[in-house]
Amino acid sequence: MERNEFLKRGFGSLIGLAAVVACKNTTSVDPTTTTGGSTTSGGSTNGSSSTNCSVTPSETEGPFPTKVPANFLRKDIRDDRTGVALAINITIKNGNASCAALSGALVDIWHCDKDGYYSEYGGTGMQSVNFQSVDFLRGRQTTDTNGLVSFTSIFPGWYSGRAPHIHVHIYNSAGKSLLVTQIAFPYDVTNTVYTTATAQGYTKGAQDTLNERDNVFSDGYTNELATLSGSVSAGYTLTHTIVVSA
Repeated sequence: MERNEFLKRGFGSLIGLAAVVACKNTTSVDPTTTTGGSTTSGGSTNGSSSTNCSVTPSETEGPFPTKVPANFLRKDIRDDRTGVALAINITIKNGNASCAALSGALVDIWHCDKDGYYSEYGGTGMQSVNFQSVDFLRGRQTTDTNGLVSFTSIFPGWYSGRAPHIHVHIYNSAGKSLLVTQIAFPYDVTNTVYTTATAQGYTKGAQDTLNERDNVFSDGYTNELATLSGSVSAGYTLTHTIVVSA
């Protein structure tokens, strides 16, 4: 099966490029502030209080889930992958406890490299380049008393038919699956990275699919949108809260 078939045929590069042109100046782009070359783009406020506490939408694991997550207990998930630096801070809240922090939860993340490739897979029609023998950009951490996990990574690239994203799978301390979801990126930041960070290896240009046109996020991504701050030269920090039922 071709990757674009998995992602639904209507979201190929030609349609996605048209979407970029059509949506580039719409009000769906999140507000930003710029200070001294550093940009902050606001994302979801879900989970910020007991009255703003909706369980984060469940999403597909996708075609490239981590095969043995327990093997990747690590904070720095880069391995040999290069790109714009990205610090990832994810807070897990319990929707069944008025959005109290959930400590002791297992949080797995994985995402593609700057060229749009996943580790542990490849050599097939879905991903022609073979990365079956390596495991970059996959990791697991356990939430602290504040429900926080942190990872050191690189800014993910994009591949045709999908908006940029990070996959997340959350388990309770006993290993029971609580939620599989994905994190969306604000378009203004991704556009900056993909069109200006050529020295860091981002040479494909602007993504061909915006969140609004993505087959995962198109039904609504308000509570899946991360907050990004930083710059291409200094790196970015991603901050996001995920609410589960625990």
